[in-house]
Amino acid sequence: MKHELWMDEEGLGTFCLTGERGNDARALLEPGSKLVWSCEAHSHFDAMTKYYQYMDWGIYTTDYPEQDKKTYKEMGWE
Repeated sequence: MKHELWMDEEGLGTFCLTGERGNDARALLEPGSKLVWSCEAHSHFDAMTKYYQYMDWGIYTTDYPEQDKKTYKEMGWE
């Protein structure tokens, strides 16, 4: 599934799914926010790993690997 990163004018980011699944997150964006990056991922863990790499924040870890590593297909989202 495709994910996108939006940045507001103060440099605060919102990372969310594209399409309907990201509508609620995008509705909270500040005026003037811009789409700055997007990626494809097959799970939440995959998406966050790519996001952390893009932001140069190091290695993404999770306390819930059983849930976060489930593919979107396994969750019935594709």
